[in-house]
Amino acid sequence: MLVPWIDKHTYKFRRRKGPHPTVHSAPMAKSFDFQHAPGHLIRRAHQVAVAIFMEETAAFDVTPVQFAILNALIDEPGEDQVTLASRVAFDAATFGSVIGRLEAKGWVRREPDAQDRRRKLLWITPAGREAALRMKRAVARVQARIVAPLDDAEREQMVLLLGKLVAGHAQG
Repeated sequence: MLVPWIDKHTYKFRRRKGPHPTVHSAPMAKSFDFQHAPGHLIRRAHQVAVAIFMEETAAFDVTPVQFAILNALIDEPGEDQVTLASRVAFDAATFGSVIGRLEAKGWVRREPDAQDRRRKLLWITPAGREAALRMKRAVARVQARIVAPLDDAEREQMVLLLGKLVAGHAQG
Protein backbone atom coordinates (compact mmCIF):
# COMPACT_ATOMS: atom_id res chain seq x y z
CA MET A 1 0.00 0.00 0.00
CA LEU A 2 1.35 3.46 -0.93
CA VAL A 3 0.89 5.96 1.87
CA PRO A 4 1.31 9.75 1.44
CA TRP A 5 3.30 11.63 4.06
CA ILE A 6 5.17 14.90 4.43
CA ASP A 7 8.94 14.75 4.62
CA LYS A 8 9.72 16.78 7.75
CA HIS A 9 12.99 18.06 6.29
CA THR A 10 11.79 19.23 2.86
CA TYR A 11 8.04 19.64 3.55
CA LYS A 12 7.36 17.78 0.31
CA PHE A 13 4.71 15.12 -0.08
CA ARG A 14 6.17 11.64 -0.51
CA ARG A 15 4.70 8.20 -1.04
CA ARG A 16 6.16 5.00 0.30
CA LYS A 17 5.11 1.43 0.78
CA GLY A 18 3.82 0.38 4.14
CA PRO A 19 2.26 2.27 7.02
CA HIS A 20 2.63 5.99 7.52
CA PRO A 21 6.11 6.55 9.00
CA THR A 22 4.69 7.86 12.27
CA VAL A 23 2.14 5.06 12.68
CA HIS A 24 3.31 1.85 14.39
CA SER A 25 6.91 2.35 13.24
CA ALA A 26 8.32 4.35 16.13
CA PRO A 27 7.79 4.57 19.86
CA MET A 28 5.15 7.10 20.90
CA ALA A 29 6.72 10.52 21.44
CA LYS A 30 6.11 12.28 24.73
CA SER A 31 4.96 15.44 23.00
CA PHE A 32 2.85 16.20 19.95
CA ASP A 33 4.99 16.89 16.86
CA PHE A 34 3.44 20.33 16.37
CA GLN A 35 6.21 21.57 14.07
CA HIS A 36 4.94 19.32 11.30
CA ALA A 37 1.22 19.70 12.03
CA PRO A 38 -0.89 21.45 9.37
CA GLY A 39 -2.41 23.86 11.89
CA HIS A 40 0.98 24.98 13.15
CA LEU A 41 2.39 25.37 9.63
CA ILE A 42 -0.66 27.39 8.55
CA ARG A 43 -0.27 29.63 11.61
CA ARG A 44 3.43 30.14 10.83
CA ALA A 45 2.66 30.87 7.17
CA HIS A 46 0.09 33.44 8.33
CA GLN A 47 2.71 35.07 10.57
CA VAL A 48 5.12 35.24 7.64
CA ALA A 49 2.44 36.68 5.33
CA VAL A 50 1.37 39.37 7.81
CA ALA A 51 4.98 40.34 8.58
CA ILE A 52 5.73 40.72 4.86
CA PHE A 53 2.51 42.70 4.36
CA MET A 54 3.28 45.08 7.22
CA GLU A 55 6.83 45.60 5.95
CA GLU A 56 5.83 46.29 2.33
CA THR A 57 2.87 48.52 3.24
CA ALA A 58 4.42 50.38 6.20
CA ALA A 59 4.15 53.72 4.41
CA PHE A 60 0.36 53.32 4.21
CA ASP A 61 -0.33 52.36 7.86
CA VAL A 62 -2.82 49.69 6.80
CA THR A 63 -3.57 46.11 7.84
CA PRO A 64 -4.37 43.20 5.51
CA VAL A 65 -8.03 43.31 6.57
CA GLN A 66 -8.26 47.07 5.97
CA PHE A 67 -6.79 46.60 2.49
CA ALA A 68 -9.31 43.82 1.78
CA ILE A 69 -12.17 46.07 2.95
CA LEU A 70 -11.09 48.94 0.71
CA ASN A 71 -10.92 46.66 -2.30
CA ALA A 72 -14.23 45.00 -1.47
CA LEU A 73 -15.86 48.45 -1.31
CA ILE A 74 -14.36 49.39 -4.67
CA ASP A 75 -16.14 46.31 -6.08
CA GLU A 76 -19.38 46.69 -4.08
CA PRO A 77 -19.88 50.30 -2.91
CA GLY A 78 -22.73 50.81 -0.45
CA GLU A 79 -22.59 47.28 0.93
CA ASP A 80 -23.93 46.77 4.44
CA GLN A 81 -21.49 46.21 7.28
CA VAL A 82 -22.57 42.64 8.13
CA THR A 83 -22.40 41.42 4.52
CA LEU A 84 -19.02 43.05 3.99
CA ALA A 85 -17.63 41.49 7.19
CA SER A 86 -18.69 38.09 5.90
CA ARG A 87 -17.25 38.73 2.44
CA VAL A 88 -13.80 39.62 3.80
CA ALA A 89 -14.05 36.76 6.34
CA PHE A 90 -13.80 38.95 9.43
CA ASP A 91 -15.60 38.72 12.76
CA ALA A 92 -18.73 40.89 12.61
CA ALA A 93 -18.48 41.69 16.34
CA THR A 94 -15.17 43.57 15.96
CA PHE A 95 -15.68 44.73 12.37
CA GLY A 96 -17.13 48.08 13.48
CA SER A 97 -13.87 49.11 15.13
CA VAL A 98 -11.92 48.32 11.94
CA ILE A 99 -14.38 50.44 9.95
CA GLY A 100 -13.99 53.19 12.58
CA ARG A 101 -10.23 53.28 11.94
CA LEU A 102 -10.82 53.50 8.18
CA GLU A 103 -13.33 56.32 8.79
CA ALA A 104 -10.77 58.17 10.92
CA LYS A 105 -8.32 58.01 8.00
CA GLY A 106 -11.01 59.44 5.73
CA TRP A 107 -11.02 56.30 3.56
CA VAL A 108 -14.52 54.98 4.32
CA ARG A 109 -17.89 56.62 4.92
CA ARG A 110 -20.57 54.87 7.01
CA GLU A 111 -24.23 55.87 6.84
CA PRO A 112 -27.52 54.37 7.99
CA ASP A 113 -29.66 52.50 5.45
CA ALA A 114 -32.76 54.55 4.55
CA GLN A 115 -34.99 51.42 4.69
CA ASP A 116 -33.53 50.04 7.92
CA ARG A 117 -31.80 52.58 10.17
CA ARG A 118 -30.13 49.78 12.16
CA ARG A 119 -28.13 48.69 9.10
CA LYS A 120 -24.99 50.63 8.23
CA LEU A 121 -23.99 51.03 4.59
CA LEU A 122 -20.34 51.53 3.73
CA TRP A 123 -18.82 53.59 0.95
CA ILE A 124 -15.21 54.05 -0.05
CA THR A 125 -14.26 57.73 -0.27
CA PRO A 126 -12.20 59.19 -3.12
CA ALA A 127 -9.23 59.32 -0.70
CA GLY A 128 -9.79 55.65 0.19
CA ARG A 129 -9.96 54.65 -3.47
CA GLU A 130 -6.74 56.57 -4.19
CA ALA A 131 -4.99 54.95 -1.18
CA ALA A 132 -6.06 51.45 -2.26
CA LEU A 133 -4.81 52.06 -5.79
CA ARG A 134 -1.47 53.36 -4.49
CA MET A 135 -1.11 50.22 -2.33
CA LYS A 136 -1.62 47.76 -5.20
CA ARG A 137 2.06 47.59 -6.19
CA ALA A 138 3.15 47.04 -2.59
CA VAL A 139 0.55 44.29 -2.12
CA ALA A 140 1.65 42.65 -5.39
CA ARG A 141 5.18 42.55 -3.94
CA VAL A 142 3.75 41.00 -0.76
CA GLN A 143 2.11 38.20 -2.72
CA ALA A 144 5.30 37.55 -4.71
CA ARG A 145 7.45 37.44 -1.57
CA ILE A 146 5.08 35.07 0.23
CA VAL A 147 5.38 32.43 -2.49
CA ALA A 148 9.00 33.17 -3.48
CA PRO A 149 10.37 29.88 -2.05
CA LEU A 150 8.03 27.91 -4.37
CA ASP A 151 8.32 27.21 -8.08
CA ASP A 152 5.41 28.12 -10.40
CA ALA A 153 3.75 24.69 -10.19
CA GLU A 154 4.01 24.67 -6.38
CA ARG A 155 2.53 28.18 -6.19
CA GLU A 156 -0.45 27.13 -8.27
CA GLN A 157 -0.89 23.96 -6.23
CA MET A 158 -0.60 25.84 -2.93
CA VAL A 159 -3.30 28.35 -3.92
CA LEU A 160 -5.54 25.55 -5.18
CA LEU A 161 -5.12 23.50 -1.99
CA LEU A 162 -5.58 26.47 0.35
CA GLY A 163 -8.73 27.45 -1.55
CA LYS A 164 -10.03 23.89 -1.27
CA LEU A 165 -9.23 23.79 2.44
CA VAL A 166 -10.99 27.09 3.15
CA ALA A 167 -14.01 26.21 0.99
CA GLY A 168 -14.31 22.79 2.59
CA HIS A 169 -14.48 24.28 6.06
CA ALA A 170 -16.77 27.14 5.03
CA GLN A 171 -19.48 24.64 4.11
CA GLY A 172 -19.59 23.23 7.65
